[in-house]
Amino acid sequence: MTEIGDRSAAISIKAQLRNAALARRDALSAEERIEKSLAAAETGSKLLQIPVRTIVSAFLPIRSEIDARPLMAHLASAGARLCLPVVLDRQTIVFRELVRGAPLVPTGFGTSGPDTSAPALDPQWMIMPLAAFDRNGNRIGYGAGHYDRAIARLREKGIEPQRIGLAFATQEVEPFQATENDVALDAVITEIGLKRFADVDSE
Repeated sequence: MTEIGDRSAAISIKAQLRNAALARRDALSAEERIEKSLAAAETGSKLLQIPVRTIVSAFLPIRSEIDARPLMAHLASAGARLCLPVVLDRQTIVFRELVRGAPLVPTGFGTSGPDTSAPALDPQWMIMPLAAFDRNGNRIGYGAGHYDRAIARLREKGIEPQRIGLAFATQEVEPFQATENDVALDAVITEIGLKRFADVDSE
């Protein structure tokens, strides 16, 4: 098979895995999502040792996503500077600082975030949404590639962010072949614990 054919096959497999993982996530009841989100936040609160004033990006939940807000509240109380992704266009997201009481506005793809008055930050740690992940740390997003490109831009600035997926355990899929632009996770947090794939600063 040619290189183009290999890549096409990998993309097709990822799409199938994404759809299956999202169907399992959608099947969770609202009560299950709340309980599992709180359990994941408790794990992250205990195991992620993030230095004070570290810039941490996170996300607000859309559709049936895990709710990162309990974990975000802990990180803020521990002294992290939080920011949220804002979609500028089909290619680009930036991260704007989130502070208590700041207004939130629609920021693309069904999400909300700080408005243009909030400063743009370069996250040192990223709590990342995802559609699926495998046991090797490969991440499947929603297909737009926003995070992969954002990480590439951070690396151009000399920043190598710690990449922590946040998801439900049911979103784990069989191992798959990542494509050339995919950026792997350092770890993933689910309601059943923290799974490390690299040297993440955690206990």
